[in-house]
Amino acid sequence: MGENSVNGDATPGRGRRRSGGRAGNARRQATSVIDQMPWRPPENTDRPTEPLPEEGVMAIHDGAMRILEEIGIEFLNAEALALFRAAGCKVEGSNVRMGRDWVMEMVAKAPSSFTITPRNPDRQITVGGRTILFGNVSSPPNYWDLEHGKVPGTRKHCADLIKLSQYFNCIHFAGGYPVEPVDIHASVRHLDVLHDKLRLTDKVVHAYSLGPERVEDVMEMVRIAGGLSHAEFEATPRMYTNINSTSPLKHDVPMIDGCLRLIRRGQAVYVTPFTLAGAMAPVTMAGAVAQSIAEALSAIALFQWVRPGCPCVIGTFTSNVDMKSGAPAFGTPEYMRATQMTGQMARFYGLPMRASGSCASNVPDGQAMWETSNALWSAVQAGANIVYHAAGWLEGGLIASPAKFVMDCEIIQQIQRYFQPQITATGPEDVAIEAIAGVGPEGHFFGTPHTQERYTTAFYHPFLSDWRNYEAWHLDGGLWTAERAHALWKRIVAEFEAPPMDAGISDELSAFVERRKAEGGAPTDF
Repeated sequence: MGENSVNGDATPGRGRRRSGGRAGNARRQATSVIDQMPWRPPENTDRPTEPLPEEGVMAIHDGAMRILEEIGIEFLNAEALALFRAAGCKVEGSNVRMGRDWVMEMVAKAPSSFTITPRNPDRQITVGGRTILFGNVSSPPNYWDLEHGKVPGTRKHCADLIKLSQYFNCIHFAGGYPVEPVDIHASVRHLDVLHDKLRLTDKVVHAYSLGPERVEDVMEMVRIAGGLSHAEFEATPRMYTNINSTSPLKHDVPMIDGCLRLIRRGQAVYVTPFTLAGAMAPVTMAGAVAQSIAEALSAIALFQWVRPGCPCVIGTFTSNVDMKSGAPAFGTPEYMRATQMTGQMARFYGLPMRASGSCASNVPDGQAMWETSNALWSAVQAGANIVYHAAGWLEGGLIASPAKFVMDCEIIQQIQRYFQPQITATGPEDVAIEAIAGVGPEGHFFGTPHTQERYTTAFYHPFLSDWRNYEAWHLDGGLWTAERAHALWKRIVAEFEAPPMDAGISDELSAFVERRKAEGGAPTDF
C-alpha cells in the first residue's frame, strides 16, 4: 500500500486469488450501523410510463435520423473520422453524415442486456431487461457538509463518499469520482483515486475517458484488482466508461478515444448526451430528445461498426434551463417527461438506458429532495436500467454531499421496497378475508394472529425518517433530516470496514500505481 492510501492494511491472503467474495460480504453485514435492506438489485415490474403515442415515437425517430442524414454530427477524433469513411459515411472535414439504414443496422447489433463483473463476483450487475441499478454521485468539484459548508473536494472527501458507496447495499455500482479531489495533481489523480476505490469497494467501477493514459491505467488496475489474466479481463465486461457528447451535435477527441479503447477490450460504454432544452438543444422537449437520440446513436453506431455486439447503453440527461437566468434545472416536469420519452426511444432501439438522479438545490433541503425524488421516480417510470448520480448530488452537479447521499439512499431503499413482490401478493392469506371476518366492524387488527405473524416484515422500516410525533421528536433534540443524516454518515465512515483483498493482489496494485506515478502519470495542460 502506498503512503498516500486512504485505508488500513489489506486482509492477508495466500498467493494470488480472486479478491472479495461471499465471506467478505458476510463479515461486512455483521457490522452494520443501520439495519438496511440486503444487496438485491431490484427488478422493475411496473409497465413503463409512455407519454408518446406510436406516431410520436416515429416522429422523434425520424427527427433523429434526419439530423444524422442531413445535418450531421461533428467528430473531432481523427480515428473516428477514418472509421466512418471506411463504413461508407459522408465525411466532410469533421462533419459526419450517416444514412438511417446503416445506423439502424449497426444499432441492432448492440445487446439489449449484458453483465458487468467486478472483483467480487457476488457484486455482478445486469445492465438491461427489467433490472434498475443505482450509483453514487460522480464528478462534482465541490463538497458540502454541515461542519465545513461548501469547500473544494479532497482525497479524504472522495474516500469518505466511496465508503458510503460501498456501505449502502442500494448503491449497485461505484461510478466516477464521487467528488473531484483537487488536492491531487491531475496527472496522477486517476491513479490515487482508483487505488482508493479498488481497495474501499468491491463494486463495479468506471474509467473517465479523458486521454489514453487514464483509460489504459484504469483498465490495468481493474484487471489486477480482480486477479485476472488479460484474456479473462477481455472475455466479459469488468468495468465501463460513460461519455457525454458536447451538445449541440459534437463528440470530442478523448471521449471517443476512450470508448474505442474499452470496446476493443470487451468493456462497456454508456453514451449520454447532456442536452439542456433552451440552451444546448431546442426549447421543445421533442426537439431536445430527438437531438439527444441523434448524438447518442451516432457514437453507438460507430462502436458497433468497430466491434459488433459490444455492450452499449444509451443515456439521457435532457432537462431544461431557467429561461430567466440560464441556470440548469433538474427534477422538473419537463425533465421527467424527457426521461420517460427517452425510455420509449431506448426500447424502440432495443438498447439499455441510463438516466440520472439530480437536483438544482444548493443544500440538502426540501427542494433537493423533491427534485431528486422526481428525477429518481422518472427513471423508474421510464424503465431505466442505470441511474447515475442517484445519491449525493447538489447544485446541479457542482457539489457532492455525504448527508444528501444518506438522504437519497432512504429514497432508493423505498423504491426497492416498492418493487418487492410481497406488497402486491394476492393469495388467500394476503387478501385476508378470514382476518377481516374475525375483526369485524368493532375491533382492530393490531393483535390478530394475521398481524402478529407478519408485522415485522409487513412494511418498510426507514433508517433515516422520523415517524414520531412532534413532542417526542422535539424532546429528543428536534434534529432536522439533514442533521440526522450528517450524524449517520459520520458513524458509517468511522466504523467502515473495507472489503477483503488478497495481499499479493494488493501489493501488485500498489506497485503498478507507484510505477505509473514515477513515470509521470497522464499528461496535462498545466
